[in-house]
Amino acid sequence: MTMSAGGVPHANGPVVAGDAGVTFAFSASGPEEEAARDAVVRAANHLLARQDAEGWWKGRFTTDVSYDAHDLFLRHVLGVPDERLAKASARWIRSQQSADGSWPLVFEGEGHLGTTVQAYAALRLAGDGPDEEHMLRCAAWVRARGGVAAAQLTARVWLAMLGCWSWDDLPEVPPEIIALPKWAPLNIYSFSSVMRVALVAISIISAHRPVRPAPFAIDELSAPPGTSAVPPAPSGGREKLFWRLNATVRVCSKGIPRPVREAAENACVRWLLERQEEDGSWGACTPMTTWVVLALHLHGYPPDHPVLKAAWGFLEDCGAWPEDGVRALHTVHSPVWDTCLSATALLDAGLAPGHPALVKAADWLLTRQADRPGDWAARRPRLSPGGWAFQFHNRTYPDNDDTSEVALALHRVNHPDPTRVDDALGRAVRWCLGMQSRNGGWAAFDVDNTSTLPARVPFFDFGEFCTDPPTADITAHVVEMLAALGRARDPRTRRAVRWLLGQQEANGAWYGRWGVNYVYGTGSVLPALVAAGVPRGHAAVRRAVAWLTSVQNADGGWGESWESYADPARAGRGPSTPSQTAWALLGLLAAGERDSTVVRDGVRWLTERQTEDGTWDEPQFTGTLVPRAVAAHYGYYGHVFPLMALGRYVRHTGDVSVGRQRNEATEPDR
Repeated sequence: MTMSAGGVPHANGPVVAGDAGVTFAFSASGPEEEAARDAVVRAANHLLARQDAEGWWKGRFTTDVSYDAHDLFLRHVLGVPDERLAKASARWIRSQQSADGSWPLVFEGEGHLGTTVQAYAALRLAGDGPDEEHMLRCAAWVRARGGVAAAQLTARVWLAMLGCWSWDDLPEVPPEIIALPKWAPLNIYSFSSVMRVALVAISIISAHRPVRPAPFAIDELSAPPGTSAVPPAPSGGREKLFWRLNATVRVCSKGIPRPVREAAENACVRWLLERQEEDGSWGACTPMTTWVVLALHLHGYPPDHPVLKAAWGFLEDCGAWPEDGVRALHTVHSPVWDTCLSATALLDAGLAPGHPALVKAADWLLTRQADRPGDWAARRPRLSPGGWAFQFHNRTYPDNDDTSEVALALHRVNHPDPTRVDDALGRAVRWCLGMQSRNGGWAAFDVDNTSTLPARVPFFDFGEFCTDPPTADITAHVVEMLAALGRARDPRTRRAVRWLLGQQEANGAWYGRWGVNYVYGTGSVLPALVAAGVPRGHAAVRRAVAWLTSVQNADGGWGESWESYADPARAGRGPSTPSQTAWALLGLLAAGERDSTVVRDGVRWLTERQTEDGTWDEPQFTGTLVPRAVAAHYGYYGHVFPLMALGRYVRHTGDVSVGRQRNEATEPDR
């Protein structure tokens, strides 16, 4: 006898529960499992109702308000202000201000000086006066923290363009950097892909030093008397050397012959134009596109040039209007990531692998696979393309994370054309294997992008995150994918497993580079290790289980503060959230802890907090773009991960290795 999600017994065959057609082949073991089944059905129905007709899902992806400010700055510097848009953006920026007058990087987080300075300047551009109460609170907060001089570099670059800071007090980024060969220190490929595009664009901007004075001064943001007017230079010997070298570069730049400088700028422009995407963007990302639009304008491109018109079209498309008269900028669109995670969540819930929604999602994902080399080919020139990127249109920067998660979803779908899927998966496996770094791990976008020099130059203030080294979370997803596709015994998979085991922290957790933080890293690594054949009784698995158990909140959930990136003492500590609770459960389920009190309490936390329409509320930012610098809120994280965790719980499976078995793919072409 089987039982429906609502507890009604049926005598014949599997039960079909709800519109999703989710089936349960056995009776629930108790009230917790019964509640979890009901939550799974409602969550699956909620997700299915939100699939686009073309097959994709996309949640709203948001970051802090600094990029809304950049949009207003760009329009001012280019002389194309839009009063209606400025007023609408200002309403959004004001709505995100904290009670102390600052703007944080994350929901209810601590104020961030650079973001706050940029928000203030943007509001002044939009017409807010310095004597308004919210502006007075902001100015006082900024002054108490050292004023504009202590703000992050990006804020001061934009202020220089507004005439509120001196270009002489900023790093010099010569466009001649484009000519450095790939083997040279500090060539553009030494930087991560995100920083690389910005670096090339900023080199053009730096050469022109544009200034369109704002119709106001921001003296009210100046530091109190007695504080340093300029941020102190780094104290290390090598850092001091770079600052001295940068000062020398500034002097030498004035003597560069005009033809040489023009040739360098032209080379930078050609490099940028080769990377414009079909949607008019660079990297399908508003910050990168904003920098490039400004650079091309300064280089002489007229506003009606097709390149700039396409770019403006992308920027306009990224403006969301959550309510009348309010505009919030999307930093990126995330359909590939949201779609593969949604498909996996529905499969975990028990949706039939051949369900039309899953086939449609697979069809759409298959059209997004990269078919031409991107920047990764600088280090892997003979490797054939085969990855997926995050966005609608981004063939230049596919990443190992999206590629592995798309492959994990595709291999479980019962597609009417399995040969087509197999071919795509074969290309994905070859590409991922070819992107493995020397140490055995995988990074997001590049191979062996591990130089320590970019973190020491004054071009950016993101520190070690100017590069793209292998990380535990991405390596885990690739390992999980390789294991699911029959590659668990491949020597390269085994090497990656050894690397993961070596990355475990002393407390049993793993660092999370792309999600907050140790809960994300640990919840990613445990399923990968088990899928790759590491026994559940292995010491590393047991240490991880003990750590997750130790940081469970009294309410049964899990949460971790964004501040854990700056303060490891906060690892695993914070108010419970749906996505972080799900990540912990995914790790514990993979480790064989399904029947533990810890898991039951976590499941209960999720089921008791599901909303009436079948989802979960999660205002917290649990995604990461740059630790300590750029956080992200994924609109679907608070839904797809709880659905995965509850689905695996009620279906008594802890990993996603189920699916059609694949033959070993051919060796990657390096």
